[in-house]
Amino acid sequence: MKESLGRFLWDFKQYLLECVMSVPFHAVRNMVLNRYLGARGKHVEICRNVEIRCPSKVIIGNDTTINKNTLIDGRGGVVRIGNCVDIAQDVRIWTLQHDYDSSDYQATGGDVIIEDYAWLASGVTILPGRKIGRGSVVATGAVVTRDVEPFTIVGGVPAKIIGKRNRDLRYKLGNQRWFH
Repeated sequence: MKESLGRFLWDFKQYLLECVMSVPFHAVRNMVLNRYLGARGKHVEICRNVEIRCPSKVIIGNDTTINKNTLIDGRGGVVRIGNCVDIAQDVRIWTLQHDYDSSDYQATGGDVIIEDYAWLASGVTILPGRKIGRGSVVATGAVVTRDVEPFTIVGGVPAKIIGKRNRDLRYKLGNQRWFH
């Protein structure tokens, strides 16, 4: 009984958070998120319909933008997002997955680290236990199954190196608009 009540309360809290994330006012979303996120820097823009599972395990740096319809899953580990990170829409960041070799479909997880100035383009999927290096770019639709070295551009399924990026990065993101 106690376990089912705990599960109900966790599910209800997630439901309420999802409801708040669809509100078109940054101020309202920020007020709720600040209460539940593990940590959140200054000038962070989190757009509508971002789903954050287990927000207490999500840490976001300064001047970062997380666009709409993104899923950040903190159930299997910590998600640490650095400063000046650009996460485009429809990105999936996973810390939990099932072990396909396990006879009982065992869940397995790991932390995801996204370092400063990284850019995750639309439709990217990051699998558990991965590190996205400083200044790296993950191209549209890529699936990251291995760590990405700093200032590297990767693309494809699974993601492979397709180029290098300029090392002189000084921009800032996270420009909050009234409605978004």
